[in-house]
Amino acid sequence: MTTTKDQLIAKLQDKTANVMVLGLGYVGLPFAVVFAEAGFTVTGIDLDAGKVEKLNQGLSYIQDVSTEQVARLVAHGRLKATTDFAALKEADAVSICVPTPLRKTGDPDLSYILSVTDELAKHMHPGMVVVLESTTYPGTTREILEPRLGDTNDLKAGEDFFLAFSPERVDPGREDWTTINTPKVVGGITETCGEVAAIWYRGALETVVLVTSAEAAEMAKLLENTFRMINIGLVNEMAIMCDRLGIDVWEVIEAAATKPFGFMKFTPGPGLGGHCIPIDPLYLSWKLKALNYTARFIELASEINLGMPRHVIGLVQDALNEQRKSIKGSQILVLGAAYKPDIDDLRESPALDVIGLLEQKGAAVMYHDPYVPVIRADGHHMHKEMHSVTDLMAAVKAADCVVIVTNHKVYDYPGILEAAKSIVDTRNALGKAGRLSDKVTRL
Repeated sequence: MTTTKDQLIAKLQDKTANVMVLGLGYVGLPFAVVFAEAGFTVTGIDLDAGKVEKLNQGLSYIQDVSTEQVARLVAHGRLKATTDFAALKEADAVSICVPTPLRKTGDPDLSYILSVTDELAKHMHPGMVVVLESTTYPGTTREILEPRLGDTNDLKAGEDFFLAFSPERVDPGREDWTTINTPKVVGGITETCGEVAAIWYRGALETVVLVTSAEAAEMAKLLENTFRMINIGLVNEMAIMCDRLGIDVWEVIEAAATKPFGFMKFTPGPGLGGHCIPIDPLYLSWKLKALNYTARFIELASEINLGMPRHVIGLVQDALNEQRKSIKGSQILVLGAAYKPDIDDLRESPALDVIGLLEQKGAAVMYHDPYVPVIRADGHHMHKEMHSVTDLMAAVKAADCVVIVTNHKVYDYPGILEAAKSIVDTRNALGKAGRLSDKVTRL
């Protein structure tokens, strides 16, 4: 007798399964494209009508996905998008790729997950596999998704439908490790759930790593980013200590990195950015508080990293002091708004805090970023819209201080060094030239 599981696996293996991706952002769109390229018919669902319209016109709005690729898949009928969740009634395989930010109080905001899960629950039927990709705390898949999807529809996970967690590992701007070749961890609510989800993912991804539970997969993602967050916090504190001691932290890091074992190079900066490192470890910290346990490494590293934008303001103050100027009334040019080089991603970017803090102190702030023409932000300190300056070198010459926040490769750093009155370099973008110049204050 053919079971529900057997029927679904057959669809997944011959790629006749209808794939639905909930959320078409930095994670969802690359995921949808990879599975469409592998031969599945993929429908993306997103409430942003602008994204849906662009995708259906064959246009990409994500830097890591080319318009040429999207246009070809749309033309061949492999990829389409809609704002209507009713499309889920035809789904065989569903991937949930929605944001999981933190609230201003520091606790997890699962509203996007809850919203799409409730919409999905309206259209659940036997023979579906559902995988949550959105980063969250251990237990979310089992404690929140399973009852909403299964109990409300009288469906049993592992028999009638198959539920799993697989953490996204998208690093915007990378070309060496992408959605298709980055190993994919998968863990199911039951062993059968994990098996079915892994079969689906192996139909498009090069390496699938099956773990024993959804909780193990959820925790693996948090370990990855907690490791990075704590080590960045350590090297940020090292930068502050070296500043107090009059030692060049960048020279220290390069010297330590010559050791061929037992050391991994991390570099300091103006703060943490992106959709994972500043946020994911705090999900784990929040979860552990419910168990009366304090995640001390996470709390300390977060405190140090969150303090880095204010440390940068102190460096700007020092640099202006050399000109007998104060921050108040000075023209400050911030170079780079994206959270890391050569991308257009503003999520949690420390540039937003640096700009906001400078404005709070009365500075006239401009910014330039070749990838981010407009900042529309409501960050910790910044609550306004700004437009990138159009004449970069004129702005450099006019500024009392240039603050390098994001070290984009396209910048003419020798030209900027020559034209600027004063520079605060938070990324060692100027290298040796910055170390030797009296104009430059380095992190």
